[in-house]
Amino acid sequence: MYLLNPSLFIFIYVSVYHVNGLISPIPEAFQKSGHSNNWAVLVDTSRFWFNYRHVANVLSIYRSVKRLGIPDSQIILMIADDMACNPRNPRPATVFNNANQHINVYGDDVEVDYRGYEVTVENFVRLLTGRLPPDTPRSKQLLTDEGSNVLIYLTGHGGDGFLKFQDSEEVTSQELADALEQMWQKKRYHELFFMIDTCQAASMYEKFYSPNILAVASSLVGEDSLSHHVDPAIGVYIIDRYTYYALDFLEKVDMGSTRTMGEFLSVCPKRVCISTVGVRKDLFQRDPYKVPITDFFGSVRPVAITTSILDVTPFKTNNTTSVETNKVKYKYVLQMPDFNSFIKNKV
Repeated sequence: MYLLNPSLFIFIYVSVYHVNGLISPIPEAFQKSGHSNNWAVLVDTSRFWFNYRHVANVLSIYRSVKRLGIPDSQIILMIADDMACNPRNPRPATVFNNANQHINVYGDDVEVDYRGYEVTVENFVRLLTGRLPPDTPRSKQLLTDEGSNVLIYLTGHGGDGFLKFQDSEEVTSQELADALEQMWQKKRYHELFFMIDTCQAASMYEKFYSPNILAVASSLVGEDSLSHHVDPAIGVYIIDRYTYYALDFLEKVDMGSTRTMGEFLSVCPKRVCISTVGVRKDLFQRDPYKVPITDFFGSVRPVAITTSILDVTPFKTNNTTSVETNKVKYKYVLQMPDFNSFIKNKV
């Protein structure tokens, strides 16, 4: 048995970006976050075929955060309806966010954690606050801590102070604010970015009172959040305006990007969104223009650097024992035995 001597390893940690195998220092203009891991909670709350765009919305954001480094183990994906397998879908097992069908956002490796009737207000609030039954699978748990930067994205139908789930129940802005306060009290996040694409979306962050929350909404109170375009092949709107322009921005971002959250907050001006994008940053301690977008849409990748050459020469331990092997020889039994000779031997 060969072992490596652990005493030979000395690591020095520094603040760096790790991008495509290269290491580059964090720009001095950026304010350090202090977080140690990233999580994303992505929720589509709508059922029925005519809400196809809401599934495309959430899968588009899912694809972006996964591409930027957040692993599936740290993404909670909640989809209220399965558009990919809907009998009305002329292209089974696919969901597109553009009529030109450039990107199948459903892909081959989508991991949906809550689907169909599992997407409820109760499950959503329990997920955020950590109040889940003890036998809940790990994939259905938000295992964040005080070092976690959390992205929460919601899309569906809403109104002044509420968001509908499954067209049968609602979560109110006060309930959501209280859930986030529980997260803060239980040290379940370091910083939180709240993003919502729905009608009167800004009403959902008005009641927030917990620290370190940055929020953006696709529309102000009294405004509708509009769809972007129709796909004639399926006969329904395929993506919402705000998410479309947010995705267009994210597609130009990589893991080493110097783009900021401040730039992201202005991706959809009123001339293209038609609705007015709402932003709330009074609870957030950092300047959004000094926060890299990868602080929420990417993933922290710790890099260990040593200042000296490591001696990794293996050495042999003295407690090894040899095991005697069985010297009995085996042979294969015929797959089709000769039954005539078997009968003769018996007689």
